[in-house]
Amino acid sequence: MSYLGLDLGTTTLGVAISDKTNTLVSPLTLIKFEKENYEEALESLLKIMSEKSIKAVVLGLPKNMDNSLGFAAERSFKFKEMLESKGIKVYLEDERLTTVEALNIMKNNGVKRINKQGKTDMLSAVLILESFLKRNI
Repeated sequence: MSYLGLDLGTTTLGVAISDKTNTLVSPLTLIKFEKENYEEALESLLKIMSEKSIKAVVLGLPKNMDNSLGFAAERSFKFKEMLESKGIKVYLEDERLTTVEALNIMKNNGVKRINKQGKTDMLSAVLILESFLKRNI
């Protein structure tokens, strides 16, 4: 069974996918939506999940460095509830520093105009999913 990794923002949703053996993770797409219109994001995500026969997702949970939860974490919890109401299994994965790690990976690989096309969000989704798979699969 493949999984999707999700990096949720206020206007974008980075999406990554694992292969059927859950050994390789690749960036899949960037879903853009109106600011905080998570219903729109969900609709686009459900189409992808249907096309790819995905039944479970790993959603990034943004924690503060002191392990506390803030506003961004509430956004993830609400999106998790929306997904679960559609019968989707959702795993939460600590996403602290994934954006920093994604930026460093791209910088070290010569990527210019780093976040122009949402590359950071998609790579963060990859890192979220890889982290989950390393610990759980």
